[in-house]
Amino acid sequence: MDINTLIIAIASMGGLGLLFSAGLSLAEKKFYVEEDPRIEKILNELPGANCGGCGYPGCAKFAEVVVAGEAEINGCPVSDDEARKAIGEILGVDVDSGEKQIARLMCQGGNYETAKKAEYAGIKSCLGASYFGGGEKMCEYACLGFGECVEACTFDAMYMSENGLPVILDDKCTGCGKCAEVCPQDIIEMHPESHKLFVFCKNLDGAKNARKVCIKACIACGICVRNVEEGEMEMKDNLAIVNYDIYGKEAKLPTDKCPTGCLAIIGKPIVDEPAEKVEA
Repeated sequence: MDINTLIIAIASMGGLGLLFSAGLSLAEKKFYVEEDPRIEKILNELPGANCGGCGYPGCAKFAEVVVAGEAEINGCPVSDDEARKAIGEILGVDVDSGEKQIARLMCQGGNYETAKKAEYAGIKSCLGASYFGGGEKMCEYACLGFGECVEACTFDAMYMSENGLPVILDDKCTGCGKCAEVCPQDIIEMHPESHKLFVFCKNLDGAKNARKVCIKACIACGICVRNVEEGEMEMKDNLAIVNYDIYGKEAKLPTDKCPTGCLAIIGKPIVDEPAEKVEA
């Protein structure tokens, strides 16, 4: 190659590089959008868990939408009252402290309380079992016991008991809701900390079938409903339901005659040691 041709080629490439650089620099200046400094300040007050419990893909995005007025200041379930107050001060608004949400397992049907229909040899995941035969328990509403909820918890607020049920640690639960999202049985619910009374069952079968598959199942006897004021509880689809707008914030049972013990006051996790084993 001719030396003059080489020099011209190098000069041309260098000139084009300078031209493009200048163009990009001008475009950056012309189209630059200054970030609101409050976004970074709010981000510094957030826990940085990026759990998605707020409904957005991460803490940075949540900070952006809060500043834009598209999300509530107390929308992060992981933040404490002090952090919410700090965010409110950054935005110049008062913030009401939101009540802490805690995950609740609405099932007591572990390996010992539920009857088995077969030995499950499929994919060792709750989602997989829900698609292929529903696992090994006869109760189709029961916890499948493969622990995807525990794996989804990034705060070490859950563990699997020896009885095959997840145990939730209230003091570590941040209320992000990830465990509830991954449960294919829909038996993990998010509740305000003030909710104390629960019917720990989701079985919609009639009394005969419910009792057959689990000793902890609600058998729709209605004793609890008859022992509260009208509207505080109701029977729906063979299941006792607590109306929390009216009842459920007192740490007392409406009756101690629940035949299966599915009606209980929250206060301690489901114990690992079973009281009785069900045989199919």
